[in-house]
Amino acid sequence: MDQELKDSIMGALEMVVDPELGVDIVNLGLVYGLEMNEEGQLTVTMTLTSMGCPLAGTIVDQVKHAVSDLPEVKDTEVNIVFTPPWSKDMMSRYAKIALGVRD
Repeated sequence: MDQELKDSIMGALEMVVDPELGVDIVNLGLVYGLEMNEEGQLTVTMTLTSMGCPLAGTIVDQVKHAVSDLPEVKDTEVNIVFTPPWSKDMMSRYAKIALGVRD
């Protein structure tokens, strides 16, 4: 996957907002990796802010919907992982400011 496509996918994923925090999953640092095969099968490896996140299914559906308009993406699988565990240090500067988090 070239950098332009990766940037397009990450841009689309910025439209997916964590409903509890009100900040997108990219700026929260929840997206760990993207892989796509020759057939257009995209695998998004990501985490959640907590293991017992009650909105996990909603977020997965939103991820799939967000990238569905990209012509290169034919199908999407979301791989939820908890290693490494998410921490506030993974957030972008924007997310930290939006949530009032200090370093």
